[in-house]
Amino acid sequence: MTAVLIGLGSALPEREVGNDELAARLGVTPEWIERRTGIRSRRFADATTPTSGLAAEAARAALADAAADPSEVDAFLVATYTPDHQIPATAPLAAARLGLNCPAFDVNAACSGFVYALATAAGLIATGARRVLVAGAETASTLTDPADRTVHPLFGDGAGAVLLRAGDPGEEGAILSLDLGADGTGAASLAAPGSASRARLGTGTERPRPDPATYYMAMDGREVFLQAVAHMSASSRAALDRAGLKPSEVDRICGHQANVRILRAVADELGADHDRLLVDLDRVGNTGAASIPLALDRARGEGRLTPGHTVLLTAFGGGFTWGSALLRWPGTAQHPRSAT
Repeated sequence: MTAVLIGLGSALPEREVGNDELAARLGVTPEWIERRTGIRSRRFADATTPTSGLAAEAARAALADAAADPSEVDAFLVATYTPDHQIPATAPLAAARLGLNCPAFDVNAACSGFVYALATAAGLIATGARRVLVAGAETASTLTDPADRTVHPLFGDGAGAVLLRAGDPGEEGAILSLDLGADGTGAASLAAPGSASRARLGTGTERPRPDPATYYMAMDGREVFLQAVAHMSASSRAALDRAGLKPSEVDRICGHQANVRILRAVADELGADHDRLLVDLDRVGNTGAASIPLALDRARGEGRLTPGHTVLLTAFGGGFTWGSALLRWPGTAQHPRSAT
């Protein structure tokens, strides 16, 4: 059986943070931020809006979009690198909010997490699951140093989700092909080294206290840019080859929303016009594993996705990880939905 997309939803925190607000604090200009990134604003979650809450809200919207009941869901996956806790996982917490009674687990492949979770869901469907709910959700702002002008303006919080069902390869909404990859030798170029267990490893009963500065993401921007363009382009070609398609046959490209220059460079590598790109980072920034479904929901609401469109999804994230997926856009659930 093939995984077929039948529902889409999204969720964003209420607080909108424009470049003006950040620029005043960071000693730069709003234009400097937008010129480097293409971002004009982003959303920041407050203490009442955890990652699990955003995941549940987006997943609830995807279920409603497909007119599906929570009792019909056989598994729930949450792609995130900003979980509520190390233990428990975020997916069971979000599942409890939805009243789900099914397996629920997290997928952490950083900003490639949504594509990795799609591939995992497709595997579950191939082995007998009927409907699988997939959310990408982040409170990425919590992992950035508010005083770091090179990283803090890039990230925002939000969630997007899709509902997949078992179907046939010829259906609209079907996932046509997938490609995944990773290279851990580049891990140090994008990392928050003090945020988990390795920083607390000690001898015997001693537990070191990590420097609080290492809790935050640090990034080699140039290296990440070069690797992202190279791997997203190569992965996109691999997914196209597996589906027997050419770049010219792709109607829309929905890349991970990290930087508009990366998106344009990938399009250039594929020989695709920039008007095929779906761009959402201007209003939400880099939302990690949430960025692709958020961009899809915005594009749908703006009428940029038509039933039967061939859509390429491609992402790159810390790890390094990368992945791509091809699908036919479904003819159902085409009504505009506000991503709020």
